[in-house]
Amino acid sequence: MITKDITIEDLIEDYPKSVKYLSEKNIRCIKCGEPIWGTLEEACLEKKFTQLAIDKVVKELNELHKTPNKKFEIDNKKIKVKKI
Repeated sequence: MITKDITIEDLIEDYPKSVKYLSEKNIRCIKCGEPIWGTLEEACLEKKFTQLAIDKVVKELNELHKTPNKKFEIDNKKIKVKKI
């Protein structure tokens, strides 16, 4: 389960679909191919997210990763979900 205390490094290693989501929220998670240091909460606070907004990010990231039996494909910056 993803929490606001997860490190960015662990987040992108354990939940690689998070990279695109964070990028869409303008939260940096990778720099020169290496993960940014710190927690998800710290990265959100850098972007002036409120605690309510951070809770929403955590909830949405967990929802994104609740679909282990589905394959996500990126096509023209849209995510299409296909059943496996």
